[in-house]
Amino acid sequence: MDRRALLFTGFAAALAAPAARAASDLKVIYVGGWDCPPCTTWKNKYKAEWLASPEYRRVTWYEVDPPKLKEAYQERHWPAELKPVLDQLPRKSGTPRFLIVRDGQVVANEFGASKWAIIMTDLRKMLG
Repeated sequence: MDRRALLFTGFAAALAAPAARAASDLKVIYVGGWDCPPCTTWKNKYKAEWLASPEYRRVTWYEVDPPKLKEAYQERHWPAELKPVLDQLPRKSGTPRFLIVRDGQVVANEFGASKWAIIMTDLRKMLG
């Protein structure tokens, strides 16, 4: 395969990947803050592995990660399409928080870096 064909193949795959992820009805949302020590722990321990996982490629991933932890639940830091999710949260505190949303409904809601394993177990069950 010549260089141009290889480049085109890689480019086409990169374009297809977001479309495949966007087709999923599952969203995984991380809520944190730059000044949140437990959030930094999660990022250092789990984030790279998550981004490389097969599960990541099958969901739509969002990060709500403002500079200040105390701003994590302020509407201005949430994408407009996630406002209905923010409205569903009975308690707007606690980070890092991990949410799984299916068809617009929060179906898993955990916070604390140690709860990532629970989210991953729940997500794997939902993905089959």
